[in-house]
Amino acid sequence: MVANMGLNRKILLIFSMIMICFLSACAEKDKLADGSELINKDEFVFAASGEFKPFSYMNDDLTMSGFDIEVGKALAEEMGLKPVPKRIKFKGIVEGVKTGRADAAVASHTINSQRSKHVSFTTPYYYSGPQIFTRPDSEIKTTDDLAGKEVAVAKGSTYAEIASEYTDKVKTYDSDVTALQALSTGRHDAVITDFVTGKNAAKEGFDIKEQQLIERSEQAIVLPQDNPNLLKRVNEALEQLRQDGTLSRISMEYFGEDITKKPE
Repeated sequence: MVANMGLNRKILLIFSMIMICFLSACAEKDKLADGSELINKDEFVFAASGEFKPFSYMNDDLTMSGFDIEVGKALAEEMGLKPVPKRIKFKGIVEGVKTGRADAAVASHTINSQRSKHVSFTTPYYYSGPQIFTRPDSEIKTTDDLAGKEVAVAKGSTYAEIASEYTDKVKTYDSDVTALQALSTGRHDAVITDFVTGKNAAKEGFDIKEQQLIERSEQAIVLPQDNPNLLKRVNEALEQLRQDGTLSRISMEYFGEDITKKPE
């Protein structure tokens, strides 16, 4: 009996060593010649929420479309990789990139100091800004009018932080679009979201009106801090897409204007 137990331990030890070697070999295969690392060799797995139309949204076949998705695909092709969009709820995307669920996030993240403590940002791929949206009959026009008002925002967005500067009544939704939809149907006093998203919702028939543009912001692609070579590679690909007009073309396709150019 004792001999059998000893034999079993030896077999288990040998099996464990084989598995460690196997996993190490697999990890090594995903380290590219330029020092960058990918979850799967020859693939660029990028996260988006699918909740942020027209930047990313779900199709009937459960694939994702939108400006961010097209930018992610263009980046992958520029780097010679297969694009693999991966849906993660917006509030969990940064953590998903940190923990290796995606190589990057092409998901309209605003560059800010808080996020920069945990992840790396590329150069901006488009320029945006938070704007106040209300129902058409609202007396709210500027941030001065938000005191004591109920403002809806998307969970995990920078807009929640902005809203809390002006009111203590901040309500959160899984996406900006659902927040705008709630506003349109009579809930809450205002929504703070990206001005392009709000304008697009108004075009689609939401009963909302744009008010003050609060500030300008820079949106960038998110990558893990421990993968500087991939960051360099993505930045180089982004610059090429700027230079050859690809970013501008994708922007015109989705918005009818070029939001990839830095505002004057």
